[in-house]
Order: sequence, then C-alpha cells, then structure tokens
Amino acid sequence: MINRELIRLKVVQLTYAYYLNGNNNIETAEKELFFSLSKSYDLYHYMLALIVAITRESRRRLEITTAKAKREGKEAPVDKLADNKFAIQLEENKMLNDFMEETKRSWNDDPEFVKKMYEQIVQSQTYADYMADESDEYDTDREFWRKTYRTLIQENEDLESLLEEKSLYWNDDKEIVDSFVLKTIKRFDPKKQSHQELLAEYDDEEDREYARRLFRCTIMNAEQYQHFMTEAAKNWDFSRLAYMDIVIMQIAIAEMLNCPNIPISVTINEYVDIAKLYSTPQSGRFINGMLDAIARHLIANHQLLKTMEEKKKAKK
Repeated sequence: MINRELIRLKVVQLTYAYYLNGNNNIETAEKELFFSLSKSYDLYHYMLALIVAITRESRRRLEITTAKAKREGKEAPVDKLADNKFAIQLEENKMLNDFMEETKRSWNDDPEFVKKMYEQIVQSQTYADYMADESDEYDTDREFWRKTYRTLIQENEDLESLLEEKSLYWNDDKEIVDSFVLKTIKRFDPKKQSHQELLAEYDDEEDREYARRLFRCTIMNAEQYQHFMTEAAKNWDFSRLAYMDIVIMQIAIAEMLNCPNIPISVTINEYVDIAKLYSTPQSGRFINGMLDAIARHLIANHQLLKTMEEKKKAKK
C-alpha cells in the first residue's frame, strides 16, 4: 500500500523536520520516518473500519424504527444499507479485525460523527438510487459503497478535522490513502468471504529499501547536493531561496543519483508537484528549471548515468 508517492512526501516532511529541529541523529530520524509511514497504514484500516461503523449505525437505526413500527402496527421499514453484502464481508474481514484489535482503534469513540455520516449518506442521491434499485446483487452493494466513499467520504472537511485531531501524522495522508481504500473496495471478491486480503503495508522489500536509501542519501550527502544547487543557481541568490525548496531539490538529487531505475522525468515531475503542495506558488517552475540544469550538469560530468531523452516537459 505504501507506494513511492507517499514515501516521497514523508521523506520531504521528515527531512525538513530533521533540519528544523537541529536533529543530528540519523538513526532516530529514520525510525521516525518508518513510524510515520506505518501510521499511514493505520489510517488505511481506519477508513475501511468507518464503512463498518456506518453499517452498524444503520442496523441500530433500523432496529429502533422496526420496533416502533411493530408497536404502532405499521409495516416494517426497509434499509438496504443494514444488509449491504459488501459491508458485511468487510465487517467480517479477518485482516481488518485483527489489525483493529492490535492497534486498539475503534470508531466507537466517535459515535456522533458516525451518526452524522450515516445521516448524510441516507440523504444523498446515491442512497436514493440504491434504495430504488431492485437488484440484490453483491456488485450493486459494493458499487454503492464505492460511490458513497468517493462523494461523501473522500472529500469531507469534518472528517479531515477529526483525523487531524487523532494523529498529526495523518495531516497529508488521506488523499493517497483514499485511493487505496477505493482500490480495496473494487477488488473485494465475495468468494473470499472473511479471508479477502487487504493491501499489504509494502508491496515488496524494495519499496522499504527505497525509503531508507532516499532518506539516508539525502542527509549524508547534503553538502555535495547543495553544492550542485549552488552551481546551477548562479543567476539566483541561493541564500534567499525558500528553505523547503532546498530540501525538495536535495531529495530529488538524491533520487536521481541513487535510484537508477527511476527516469529523470519522473523524478523531476514528482518533486515539482510536491513543491506546489508544500512551498511557494513560484516554486514548481523554479525547481523544474533547477533540477533540469543539475541533471544535465551531472550527466555531462559522468556523475549521473541516465539520459535527458527520458525527460518530458514537467507539469506546470
């Protein structure tokens, strides 16, 4: 689940914090990096568990309304959400339940938020369409939750505020984690029942090693990489550059030099996007030009064994 996009973001955050806090212990900083990445995996499970919590709330509401209807001699109400086949399979998922038990996390601590989410869902057009659909197929139930997650959970300011209160590590993680939750919903297979596999923390050991190498090379070769920046910024006052820009370029250079399988164009474009997220409005274009110049200089001096033919025009 933890991909290179997320790793890059975390390395930028932890490298900036490393310098800002005057931390000289790279071992401690590296442990903090991997702890931060593990918290993203926590969030992945926590967001899946939100679907289960809302489903349980729908059952609670249905029990209340059913009992009331029985007392009044009325027809029992119907809420397909309470018996959603996908949600039931997720509720019974062994990996999710084991993880939530190990981490001692639960949505039971936020009943008011869960109630509010349930109410938003049943008032939505997606829910109205779902209730009007006479299909009793698993695919219909799963698609309902995919649409609901995209429209009501993926971009939800109240949810983002709640998550921020629970963990500072989750501030910038949700957008990426949401993409993995949606991927998980799509891949669920009813035949696998409670043994459906969730996404692994890392696809393979190579991604974990990529995180370690990128962070260590950035810190240990800082002086050399900043020299490359100084040479490329002869027409700029290097001392006046935003410090975040320096950190981002330092990490990008570390990736160009130490990750031979990643094309120059990919590296430049990824860090230009990060600059747009974390630095000034002008940073993206500036970093694009700087990294292009640095890469050409390193290639010309046989310090970078890649070719500029791989590079396409970076995103503006």
